[in-house]
Amino acid sequence: MMNNFNFSLKSAFSAAISVLLVSSLAACNPASTGASSDRQAEAPLAGAEIGGSFSLVNQDGGTTSDSDFAGQYRIMYFGYSYCPDVCPIDLQKLMQGLALAEKEDSEIAKRVQPLFITIDPERDQPEQLKQYVSAFHPRLIGLTGSPEQIADIAGKYLILYGKRDDADTTEYLVDHSRQAYLFGKNGEPIALLPYDGTPREIADEIKRWAT
Repeated sequence: MMNNFNFSLKSAFSAAISVLLVSSLAACNPASTGASSDRQAEAPLAGAEIGGSFSLVNQDGGTTSDSDFAGQYRIMYFGYSYCPDVCPIDLQKLMQGLALAEKEDSEIAKRVQPLFITIDPERDQPEQLKQYVSAFHPRLIGLTGSPEQIADIAGKYLILYGKRDDADTTEYLVDHSRQAYLFGKNGEPIALLPYDGTPREIADEIKRWAT
């Protein structure tokens, strides 16, 4: 059943974003990040219908909305804190890349806000998220909400997820699509960050677009 779910998950997501992935390949090429003409090129996800407004609970128990980041770029990654391998590896690389970009350009810390949104709101309560996100980056904000709120934002951001069919205890796993988005100052989609790349590649991509 797990294999069938994974196949359906990948197929559905590929159908929704395959064109965008192809257009983003050039953006993921570290060899092209130094040219000013590349920096001025149209963003790979420009015009894509990805994203939207949200109002969720942050790791401190307060409310965080998309409007809080007006004028800032946003790195957005969806996952869950009980994920045994994929999420922590992706987050580690993404946040290492962000930290490298911040080291090389101190203004990045002001311009770019990283966000982690859980797709497992039943277990990822604020106190759990606070402990989790603090392990990756001091500015990483963890967000949760009701199952309905999470379903709504996941739909807006083209994230598919679901518990494994054999989940009958609190120790269940959740399958989900993997995407690391970079959004612009007005909440517009810009590019897919290479979460499976090196911190250097991720830093270059952040610096390329977050200007």
